[in-house]
Amino acid sequence: MAEAFADYEHQSALPAVVHDFVAGGSGAELTLRRNRAALDAITVSPRVLGGVESPDTSTTILGTPAALPIAVAPMAYQRLFHPEGELLLAAAAAKAGIPYAISTLSSVPLEKIAAVAPSWFQLYWLRDRTAVRALIDRATEAGCGALMVTVDVPVMGRRLRDVRNSFALPSEVIAANLVDKYTEAHSVLNGSSAVATHTATAFNPTFSWQDLAWIRSVTEIPLLVKGVLDPRDALAAVDAGADSVVVSNHGGRQFDGAPASIDALGSVIDAVGNDFPVLLDSGIRGGTDVLKALAIGADAVLVGRPLLWALAAGAVDEALALLGGELRDAMLLAGCADLAAVTDLVTGRN
Repeated sequence: MAEAFADYEHQSALPAVVHDFVAGGSGAELTLRRNRAALDAITVSPRVLGGVESPDTSTTILGTPAALPIAVAPMAYQRLFHPEGELLLAAAAAKAGIPYAISTLSSVPLEKIAAVAPSWFQLYWLRDRTAVRALIDRATEAGCGALMVTVDVPVMGRRLRDVRNSFALPSEVIAANLVDKYTEAHSVLNGSSAVATHTATAFNPTFSWQDLAWIRSVTEIPLLVKGVLDPRDALAAVDAGADSVVVSNHGGRQFDGAPASIDALGSVIDAVGNDFPVLLDSGIRGGTDVLKALAIGADAVLVGRPLLWALAAGAVDEALALLGGELRDAMLLAGCADLAAVTDLVTGRN
């Protein structure tokens, strides 16, 4: 039994190269470490004598009812961590009452995942626009409640752990949503990441605001733009028709030198206004982190890596129950009866 939500990494007996694939960031991993340091530096002044016994953690995120202000972040190739992969984690999300974001690079077809849990679909901009439109249509037909477009991957960041490990996918783990499975991801080349080679082949680095506006024009479901750190980009996303932005540095896996996501959150909220939904991604490792993000102004958070560790340990139900318990404990200790009370907490920095 894990003692804390963040503990599952120590229970996941993964091959070293797969562990590095999840744990690593880009470059010198400065931004990866910055995410954690920034969250640790935030303080919250608790309220007292609020007469709270059972905090209400329920909310609605982009029209999707949620028992917690949390969604499962889109993460690729989950069959690397468990034979059932995405299906097991999606089922756990459904049990926990939170949305599950399906990755373009999921190792199980999106339709099978959407049948298991209330889902959003995360979209990468591919070189083939026809393939992009097909994915949007498939996600809509499968009943996905929102489209999350990731905008911070014109190319994959240089992830040195993968390069040094000559990391490649095993043959049974494929990009199940793509018509062309891009076999480059399985070709081991010394001193090279096969996954990076794959994305360079599949992704279109010229993705632009005009392309985002086109995506908006071909779907009516809520549109989230993930990967925003600069307030000017948040405003441009609003102008392009986005319904929400996700403040994210891709978990420190893209531009090494970016600010911690939590440090960028306040300025983005100030730019778009308190009535525009803003989510936070990157670095969340427990219920107190969730409370800190909400206190600064996020409407909800995405949780990623710890759930992959839990998936590898076969403990995703337990992990999400533990995360919910940590959030409720944090709310009790901070004197908050509901999520609205969390937004009134005073935050600071050490």
